[in-house]
Amino acid sequence: MKLHYRGKYNLDPDSLPHGEHQPNAVPFKEVKDTKALSIIANLAAVALILILAVPAFIRGRPYLSRGQLMLGCITSLLVLFPHELLHAVCFKEDVYFYTNWKQGLLFVVGPETMSKSRFIFMSLLPNIVFGFIPYLAGMLFPSCTFLLALGTLAIGMGAGDYYNVFNAFTQMPRGARTYLYKFNSFWYLPA
Repeated sequence: MKLHYRGKYNLDPDSLPHGEHQPNAVPFKEVKDTKALSIIANLAAVALILILAVPAFIRGRPYLSRGQLMLGCITSLLVLFPHELLHAVCFKEDVYFYTNWKQGLLFVVGPETMSKSRFIFMSLLPNIVFGFIPYLAGMLFPSCTFLLALGTLAIGMGAGDYYNVFNAFTQMPRGARTYLYKFNSFWYLPA
């Protein structure tokens, strides 16, 4: 994998690196631009955070500490770049890292194709590492309320990734491969 940092995304899908379309490629039924994705992802993120915060608060309430909560919140922001780097390491070839702070998005894209299972793993890996593992550890050890805060926020911040996983599960048939073309995903069945 070779990572290229491209900086601020200019909102022009034509500027994103992409390969050629595969024969008989089928576009995912998904939003067509970053504005629509940011609305869906940010609303889903808020919903996830609220849903996970209730059991986290109940479990960690006896140990609640302003310092640990602040540490969890700050850490969740500090893992934004490592989150994208974990996506990037799942690529075998060139991968490009963009920021779009105005719409609340950071993302990586790569022109290579990947299997359905690798695409799902790539989408979920940072959410497992920075979200689910800390959240579950915090539920097991509620005195570590910073883990509950980190996990709750990091799981919510992965909402765009869950959208990709949902699309892959519901739209890609067995044996299909996927790739990004500009800002959208496509799948195809190899010959």
